[in-house]
Amino acid sequence: MPLDLPALESWLWEAACVIRGPVDAPKFKDYILPLIFLKRLSDVFEDEIQALEQDFGSHQKALKLAEGQGSSAGEFLTPPEVGRLMAILLDPQPGQTAYDSNCGTAGLLIKLDQRLIEKFGVKANGSKKLPAKVAPLRLFGQEINPATFAMARMNAFIHDMEADIQFGDTMGSPKFTGPDGSLRRFDLVTANPMWNQKFEARTYEADTWGRFTRGLPPTSSADWGWIQHMAASLGDAGRMTVVLDTGAVSRGSGNQGSNKERDIRRAFVEADLIEAVVLLPENLFYNTTAPGIILVLNRRKRHAGQIALINGSKQFSKGRPKNYLEDAHITALADAYLKWRAVDGLSAIVSNADAARNDFNLSPSRYVSVGEHAEVLPLDEAVVQLREAEEEMETANRELEKVLKKLGLGG
Repeated sequence: MPLDLPALESWLWEAACVIRGPVDAPKFKDYILPLIFLKRLSDVFEDEIQALEQDFGSHQKALKLAEGQGSSAGEFLTPPEVGRLMAILLDPQPGQTAYDSNCGTAGLLIKLDQRLIEKFGVKANGSKKLPAKVAPLRLFGQEINPATFAMARMNAFIHDMEADIQFGDTMGSPKFTGPDGSLRRFDLVTANPMWNQKFEARTYEADTWGRFTRGLPPTSSADWGWIQHMAASLGDAGRMTVVLDTGAVSRGSGNQGSNKERDIRRAFVEADLIEAVVLLPENLFYNTTAPGIILVLNRRKRHAGQIALINGSKQFSKGRPKNYLEDAHITALADAYLKWRAVDGLSAIVSNADAARNDFNLSPSRYVSVGEHAEVLPLDEAVVQLREAEEEMETANRELEKVLKKLGLGG
């Protein structure tokens, strides 16, 4: 039956009545408009799946495509199974606070909430929910994209989560601060920021929140800028998981002289903050075949002076068009970390001194062999390294010019 204007007005009024009270009237649109969009998606979902089945040959394959689609320009929606793995690694406990600095549609926060319910929930009406005696997580997120921000708030509402989602540029204007203007600190931090994002140097130089105390990242990649923001948002016993490009844990190692990313990595290792690195399989993320890594930081490490390096490059099932993690793969990767054990062909436990001897290269493939030949550097990773080298050369040239001028040899 066609949807005419009176019917639409009736639906909107009923929706407004449902959320009246807990939500201020000016914010109704933040919830209702995305819900209408979601309803439209729901209405056509099965039709789209049937059409995709014709192309991909099975209902299951048509479904890692429909659910796994991401976005472009370096932003990748986190595959659900990767989000679940991150939640298992963080092991949320009742009443904790959790923060996502780049929350997108709040998927990683939802995975944390679901993990808590999975662990402490009880059966009710065919599904699990937290009993009254178990305190829920208090969730916080910030998102820069207006449409995605609206979807995040809608998601939090639908999942009945205690979530405070703020709109804005986290790097330039973080919203979660204390009375004195310092960053608010959380028990858990989780995020999948844009990989190798480019910021001008003044972004870091003008920082007033004390985030980049371990070094200024290169303009070619903000990976260690995001890591430092998240680390500064961790409480005294805080833990975090972040998904990044593989180069974040290896770029610059082996270079002669200084390298910004390697030097920041060194500062994190020497501060004994890095607890684990998990190398993911290739072709999990929708808009890139790059594997990615999960970096785990812990302000109160269970094993001081040690790092778990987990090579999950073979822990996947082949899919079309994307690969995926099954429960057995998630369990294997999580157990290597949670049970802190070295497994042949999967994981190694190394000391901070071992990392130093390898010039702070923390790529799991360097320490855990899975019987492959030497890695081939992906094109996008090579481009980042080239830009970083160019930036270092420009810096060196400026310093050389200063020295030549002092000697009276400058132009």
